[in-house]
Amino acid sequence: MRKLLFAILLLLILWGCSTNPPPTPQNIPTVTICNQVWMTKNLDVTSYRNGDAIPQVTDSSTWANLTSGAWCYYNNDAANGPIYGKLYNWYAVNDTRGLAPTGYHVPSDAEWTTLETCLGGNLVAGGAMKEVGYTHWLSPNTGATNSSGFAGLPGGARGGNISFCFIGYEGYWWSSTEYITSSALYRGLNFNVSDLFRGYGSKTVGFSVRCLRD
Repeated sequence: MRKLLFAILLLLILWGCSTNPPPTPQNIPTVTICNQVWMTKNLDVTSYRNGDAIPQVTDSSTWANLTSGAWCYYNNDAANGPIYGKLYNWYAVNDTRGLAPTGYHVPSDAEWTTLETCLGGNLVAGGAMKEVGYTHWLSPNTGATNSSGFAGLPGGARGGNISFCFIGYEGYWWSSTEYITSSALYRGLNFNVSDLFRGYGSKTVGFSVRCLRD
């Protein structure tokens, strides 16, 4: 009995001392942009909303052939996690178990468009969304004001067979909207323009995820 009580006490201590508590609506930093409430950091979770683990996949060949959810750090370097969050393929975004924490969701293409319109249109919205300066963005970081508070970072991407690319140059964020069977829509920011650009990428590609409150 004493051993059982000690084990329970130890678990409670370890839980209380955790430096990486699970995301909840109470500990997620957000910013309100028009009528939308966005997270101000990229998603950095290793499990779905129901508690099931999302596999970490480091091998490029394995990653490129996935048809189920997975995550990785840029360049498989955990030091990038606290800055840029994790990169997820679209299968993780679309998993019915829920990638976003309770109370949040991965924005649809239409919801990204709402943000873009609110910030003056795609030609200038990117500047209002980018973190200012050159700590993470390469020069010239054109148009960056972060006037929206979105604090977008150039976390790059994982492109399957071409492995990792564009950190410092570009940031990409998945939408929840499928384009065709093999691809889905995303939004992106670039160091050399003030645009918020829209495109579609293979569902196997690893992009950042930024969540929107329900």
